[in-house]
Amino acid sequence: MSEYQYYEFQAIDRPLSNADRQALRGLSSRARITATSFTNSYEWGDFKGDPDELMARWFDLHLYFANWGSRRLMIRLPARLVDRDRIGTFLAATDDVMLEDAGENVIVSISRDELEFEYFDDEDSSWLLALAPLRADLLAGDLRLFYLTWLMAVEAEAIESDEPEPMPGIGPLTEALEAFAAFFGIDHDLVQAAAERNAAIAPADPAPEMVRRVVAAMSDAEKTDLLMRVFNGEPNMSAELRATVRTRLEPETTISPGALRTAADLQARAEDIRLARERAEAELAEAQRRLQAEEAEKAQDVRVEALRQRGETVWEEVETEIMRRNPAGYDKAAALLSDLSVLAERKGNTEEFRRRLQSIRERHAGKGRFLERLATLE
Repeated sequence: MSEYQYYEFQAIDRPLSNADRQALRGLSSRARITATSFTNSYEWGDFKGDPDELMARWFDLHLYFANWGSRRLMIRLPARLVDRDRIGTFLAATDDVMLEDAGENVIVSISRDELEFEYFDDEDSSWLLALAPLRADLLAGDLRLFYLTWLMAVEAEAIESDEPEPMPGIGPLTEALEAFAAFFGIDHDLVQAAAERNAAIAPADPAPEMVRRVVAAMSDAEKTDLLMRVFNGEPNMSAELRATVRTRLEPETTISPGALRTAADLQARAEDIRLARERAEAELAEAQRRLQAEEAEKAQDVRVEALRQRGETVWEEVETEIMRRNPAGYDKAAALLSDLSVLAERKGNTEEFRRRLQSIRERHAGKGRFLERLATLE
């Protein structure tokens, strides 16, 4: 199997200039480059650029996939909107996630190796589209992405069994979080166990009157600074204002969570979910098997009744099909003989059927392929 690597970058806060695109073209003559993206794949060779440098200089999102099991997602965030201390509580026990300073930004780098995935080819471009909302969620203060990276550490046995979860759950999952779990191969049952409890410990959207009260309490200097930065087109100002409002409302909106579950609790619950799922799948498979058996029996009844009405002409058709000396003829003859066996059993003529079948075997002893098809009639 040949090697395959896929690289995709997206610029969100600031589009690429012509000079930027020319510089990127110098890294690859085959890449698809637009004002907001850089995409390329390799079946031979490798990318000449450094993804870390490209993220620091131009891009806000990066996705990497290799068919030998390596995956990586990078997200660039304004440093002023990143609570590194809070995020650090999720990352203490994992080496799969790194926070790197890049000027006024922080780059979150998440990677995982030795995963078993199929070759995606044309579907690769849909992954970053599915994962892109995670950046806006992080800017809005939703840190459930890092809970999922904590689950990765749980799977890797890098978390002590008695260590409590970093927040009281992650439910209900967004499509982007589900895509993240799928992209990095996190155990589905473990994710479901974590999502059984709601993550919300504070309202995602405070009541308008509460927001108005916080904004009204800001000093004139704060309001002027915010408006000037909006006027100058600074990105993510809405996210920054929302973060400020959340912080100032936190004492009166935070809801005390219930008892946190441990890594062992989550793994035990994931095992219960797995067993329940497997039982349900087995019951469904058995129900489908019974239905198929009933349908097959009804179809056989129709065929056998038709053979009964035809009488001796059926045996003549068997001989005709055998003499075709091809797989299709042998299959048809064997199928007719199978139904004739059922008819004989129902009529009490089993011995006569066996005698005639033995006669057919002797007359066509040289047709090994046909005789193989009669094995079920022994």
